[in-house]
Amino acid sequence: MNRTGLDRRTFSSAAVLSAAALTAPALWAQPRLEKPRLVIAAVGRASLYQLALTLADQLGYFRAAGLDVTIREIAGASRSMSAQADHEADVISGSYAQTIRLQAQGQKFQAFVLQGRTPAVAMGISSRLLRHYNSPAQLRGRRIGISAVDSAGQMVVNVMLARAGLTPADVRFVSLGSGSAALAALRSAQIDAISYGEPVVTSLERKGEIRLIADTRTLKGTLDMFGSPMPGACLYAALDFVRKNPNTVQALTQAMVRSLKWLQTASPGDIVRTVPESYLLGDRVLYLDAFNKLHESISPDGAFPEDGVQTSLKVLARFEPEVLAAKIDVAATYSNLFVNKARD
Repeated sequence: MNRTGLDRRTFSSAAVLSAAALTAPALWAQPRLEKPRLVIAAVGRASLYQLALTLADQLGYFRAAGLDVTIREIAGASRSMSAQADHEADVISGSYAQTIRLQAQGQKFQAFVLQGRTPAVAMGISSRLLRHYNSPAQLRGRRIGISAVDSAGQMVVNVMLARAGLTPADVRFVSLGSGSAALAALRSAQIDAISYGEPVVTSLERKGEIRLIADTRTLKGTLDMFGSPMPGACLYAALDFVRKNPNTVQALTQAMVRSLKWLQTASPGDIVRTVPESYLLGDRVLYLDAFNKLHESISPDGAFPEDGVQTSLKVLARFEPEVLAAKIDVAATYSNLFVNKARD
C-alpha cells in the first residue's frame, strides 16, 4: 500500500512537471524586442532624481528584460528633442513637463513610466548673501542657480516669484549643470539662491550655507507649492518610437517598475552598495540623508496621476507663452498602459 501511494505521488508529480514543461514556453517566452539595444539620455544622471534609472541599470533589470541599455548624460531638458533628432538617444529620462513643451513645439512625445511623483527639488537662499531674507520679493534682481533652462528647479522658482508679483524676467537664472559646479557656485558667491536637486541641497543645508524657502522633495511640500501632485522624472520618447517599438517600451517599463518596487523595501546599505561610488560625492552618510529627505517622492508603481499631469499643464501655461498659445492634448503626453501591464 505504501508502495502504491508512493507510485501515485510519483506519477502525479511527474504529470505536473510534464504539464509545466509543456506550458513553460508559453508562460515565460518574452515577445520579440524590436530594438533591444537602446540609448537613454538622462538629465542629471548622477543625481537622486535619476535613482530608479540608475538602480534598474546597476541591478541588471534592463539585462533581465532582454535589453542592452547605454545611459548618457545630457545638459538639460532643452536638449531632449535634439538628442533624438540627432539619433543620440532613443529614450529620455527627464521631467514629465518636457513632453508638454515639446507638444507645444509641434513634437509628439509620450511618457510611459513615472519615476518621481514630485519634482524632487528644493530652493534655498544663500545664508551669507541673503541673511535678512523674509519675502520672495527680495529675489528681484538676484542670481538664481538652476541645473538647466526649463528644469524642475526653474519651475519652482517661477512659482515662488509669482507669489510676490514678480516674473521670471525679474531675476537672472544661472545654469549650473553638474552637482559639483552647483556647490562651487553657491560657495563662491556666484549665485544668491539655488533651486536644485539632491544630494546638492542636503550638502548645502547641512553646513548652514542655505536656508530653504521651498521644498518639493516631499508630497506635502509639493502640495503647498502647486496645490496638487506634480509629476517629476519619467521615461519618455517620441510617440512614433513608442508605437513602433511597443515590446521594447514594455520591457523598459517592466525593468523600471522592478526598480521602483526594490526601492520601497531597500535598506540604506543596499542603496549605497548599489549606486556607483562616484555618485556618493565622497560621503555615504550625506547621500543617505538626502535619500531619506526625498524618499516619498519616489513613485511606488510608475503610474502617472491624472490630476498631476493637468497641474503640470496649468503651471507651464502660466509661465510659458508657447504652451499657453498651443492647444495641448495632455492625454497624448503620457500613458499608463505599459505600467498597468507591468504590474499585472
